[in-house]
Amino acid sequence: MNPKRKEKPKSEDSQKVKNDPEELRQNLEGLQKEKDELFGKLQRVSADYANFQKRVPKQIADTICYEKEKIIKSLLPALDNFEHTLQNAHSAEDADVFIKGIQIIHDQMLDIFKSHGVEQIKSPGEKFNPAMHEAMMQKTEIEKEDNIVLEEFQKGYTLNGRIIRPSKVIVNKLTTEQPAQQKAIPEEPTADECEMEAEE
Repeated sequence: MNPKRKEKPKSEDSQKVKNDPEELRQNLEGLQKEKDELFGKLQRVSADYANFQKRVPKQIADTICYEKEKIIKSLLPALDNFEHTLQNAHSAEDADVFIKGIQIIHDQMLDIFKSHGVEQIKSPGEKFNPAMHEAMMQKTEIEKEDNIVLEEFQKGYTLNGRIIRPSKVIVNKLTTEQPAQQKAIPEEPTADECEMEAEE
């Protein structure tokens, strides 16, 4: 005899069929709510990004304007001193006084530039560096090293360590014969030469 199958009561099956549509409806409502929340977040992010795109160019323009104003204000005292010096130039009896006034303004300008991260490139006496120096011409000075900066036509400047204008310079260039003449060492006599000298 085949064992009889144990069948679930018909009442349980009918109850499950009734519960399935309700569960599906609840799941659908949950998904709809989640979708609405995500869509709301997306709309807020899109609006924030659009505002950001409008705001950033204005902030950049305001920052540039502020920095320009700061630099100009820092230069005004030097300009004032320049005007005072020029006004008093006609009444100055001694030319040295006038030159001293100009030197003070020059030093003041360098200090202002330094406060903004601008510094002069040191060139005379330094080894020529194509990253910092622009060679305008070459000279030959035997008593000095090869490839050394001899003179400076125009000063170079750096801004926060970055070169904004190289120095225009004259570079020392020794010919190939000159170093040989300078460093020439007397050669030792050969064995044959020693014998000849001994015979004499």
